[in-house]
Amino acid sequence: MPQVDFYILPSADPAARLDFACKLTEKAWRLGHRIYLYCQDAAQRDALDARLWSYKSEAFLPHDLIEEDADTPIALGLDDAPGNHHDLLINLALAAPPFCERFARIAELVVSEPAIRQATRASYRFYRERGYPLQDHRLPRI
Repeated sequence: MPQVDFYILPSADPAARLDFACKLTEKAWRLGHRIYLYCQDAAQRDALDARLWSYKSEAFLPHDLIEEDADTPIALGLDDAPGNHHDLLINLALAAPPFCERFARIAELVVSEPAIRQATRASYRFYRERGYPLQDHRLPRI
């Protein structure tokens, strides 16, 4: 059963979710985890891909689009993750992914933009109804 962490960011800007996704990805990757970044659409995935390439000049995050390299330790995708990704799911879509139960941890990134906040509340209910352990982290800064 996955542990679900809600990271509540001090921003209304949806782009803050992508910035924090990079930060969380770097931390998890340095701890030896495989990360699957589930994106809402191709435009969001392309923006995240660009951010990961330029995240920090001193930090290389080995990532790729899932359909180009399913074995990459950091994968960006729009659909179900391959079987070798089961450590951390960072959900950037507006609904809980139907395949989320395969992961040990799920990260939901929340900003105060109304549509994202409402979608995250629905995801919270989805996870709670399934009995997943839930935890929230209110971040003072990104």
